[in-house]
Amino acid sequence: MNRTTLALMFVVALLTGAVATLAFRDEPEVLDDSAVREIVARMLDERAEAAETLGSEQVALIDQDTLNPMIENFLMEDPKILQRVSSALQVQLRAEEAAQARVALASFQQEIYDDPGHVVLGNPNGDVTLVEFFDYNCGFCRQAMPDMVRLLEEDPNLRIILKEFPVLSNDSVAAARISVVVNNVAPELYQQFHELLFTGRGQVTGEAALNAAREVGLNPVSIGLDARSEAVTSVIQRSYVLAEGLGITGTPSYIIGDEILPGAVGYEALKSRIDSMRECGSTVCDI
Repeated sequence: MNRTTLALMFVVALLTGAVATLAFRDEPEVLDDSAVREIVARMLDERAEAAETLGSEQVALIDQDTLNPMIENFLMEDPKILQRVSSALQVQLRAEEAAQARVALASFQQEIYDDPGHVVLGNPNGDVTLVEFFDYNCGFCRQAMPDMVRLLEEDPNLRIILKEFPVLSNDSVAAARISVVVNNVAPELYQQFHELLFTGRGQVTGEAALNAAREVGLNPVSIGLDARSEAVTSVIQRSYVLAEGLGITGTPSYIIGDEILPGAVGYEALKSRIDSMRECGSTVCDI
């Protein structure tokens, strides 16, 4: 085996190591040749000792002036390799995130499904449960609300759990407090109240929530007084703690089966996962 072949083997080994290094980054990114060079250069320093021996033959450490053109030629011969590496990295990261989510979900089953303070809509004994973390001032939650209503109307065996997760403003917290009390004192009126807040105009404040409570037939004075209680604070605090444990940072975020879905994914995505849960007990069934 000649020196050039050994050198090329070393470059390939470094590129493989670079891909492995990138797989452990927090955020996925599209790779370019300069990024690969930077990683390879760093790895050269770390692997200087190992680079002295390739297989059973000894070679001199490849210097940067030799290595850079080799990397450039390697990439230029097949520029799409960066796209393939980036795509593979995305797949690997998604798989790792899904595995982490499954572990977290298994650890918080009681907090997710059995909290006495959360909202339950639809069939309380439904065979599939969809959980949503929401904020009344979240525009995407507002857009997603019709998806929830449609699912409830079409599916008599669906249970939906709503978790107050006011993260956008103090107004969101004030509205969430009123919402918790409405659910406590008149759960049968909660969906009507919920829809009123999401279909109204402007910022959702504590005052707007009290007006919605009045509109559905509740006493806003008593609702407002109850909203100040430690029990109400505890309900919202438990949602914060649960969200942190699950790595949920924004709204809307959904839980179904062993999957966490961030963002307003839409009716079709939710419906597909609900159907899959019934078919195979998972959000994605093997074909």
